[in-house]
Amino acid sequence: MKQLTVDLDERSYPIYIGEALLGQSALLHSHIPGKTALIVSNETVAPLYLSKVSAMLSGVRHQSVVLPDGEEYKNLGVLNQIYDACLSHRLDRNTTIIALGGGVVGDMAGFAAASYQRGVNLIQIPTTLLSQVDSSVGGKTGVNHALGKNMIGAFYQPRAVIADTDTLNTLPERELSAGLAEIIKYGLIRERGFFDWLDANLDALLRRDPVALAHAIEVSCQTKAEIVAADERESGQRALLNLGHTFGHAIENGMGYGQWLHGEAVGAGICMAARMSQQLGWLGQADCDATIAQVARARLPIHAPAEIDVDPFIERMAVDKKVIDGVLRLVLMKAIGEAVVSTDYSEAQLRTAIESSYA
Repeated sequence: MKQLTVDLDERSYPIYIGEALLGQSALLHSHIPGKTALIVSNETVAPLYLSKVSAMLSGVRHQSVVLPDGEEYKNLGVLNQIYDACLSHRLDRNTTIIALGGGVVGDMAGFAAASYQRGVNLIQIPTTLLSQVDSSVGGKTGVNHALGKNMIGAFYQPRAVIADTDTLNTLPERELSAGLAEIIKYGLIRERGFFDWLDANLDALLRRDPVALAHAIEVSCQTKAEIVAADERESGQRALLNLGHTFGHAIENGMGYGQWLHGEAVGAGICMAARMSQQLGWLGQADCDATIAQVARARLPIHAPAEIDVDPFIERMAVDKKVIDGVLRLVLMKAIGEAVVSTDYSEAQLRTAIESSYA
């Protein structure tokens, strides 16, 4: 088992990465301060792992709530199911909400923990590659709105993240590739050496080699932990973690939540950001081509969906958390391993970049 730390002074917490962690009751108990807990899962994950987590909670009075599975259910209406469970079981401020699932479950359970009785304990148990390397770490929680993704939420850190890599054995191929999009992102924003390692080991990751997966998860979590520790609330360098996301969120919203997986939209968004960076004269053609090639090798989309025209695409990008004082900040690239947050572009250049991204 590997143990990393997100260093936030008195709110610091560990990230555990390893095999068979869902059998280690003492590990989970060590982060539950009270006598009650609520496990939040979904209809796909619960049949696989809910009983294992429940067995780990011997001596803790606990219940569970099972949500429908899919990005389309990440909304305020479904969120109420978690509040209903908390209230009906009379859970108090010392309870612990345990998020058991992928990014949607983690975001929703996290937001419920942040807001129920103005904040209760939270533990993340991510079961997808994407959630293990990204969404479970850093404290971003929330739900979608019809007009924009993740526009309602809170920064709220967990007490621990427990990433059992055995859960990836049941992950569908499409979900595995979606997780690779976030891993590729880390190599692009600040770790050129990791990007090169991915090039050499992408086939091993796709066939779920446990050594390769463990290394990719560890490097990704370490990189994110360092960035979050330096900029918890995204006032500076943490925004770099959004490479590909502004384009990707516009795809998710424009196609309808759930049609494209988050990682698929981010993969296409990374390629769009690379093309725009190259067209601005910032990113060399070789690095642009290498970026797109790696995304393609991960079996992810590299083009914008033809179903969304350019004008609606730009309109959806304008409804984004990275808009400040009416100006959209984009994460672009100077080189592989060097990303920047910039407003130094025109709408005409953005339009050209989007137009060039259709197949």
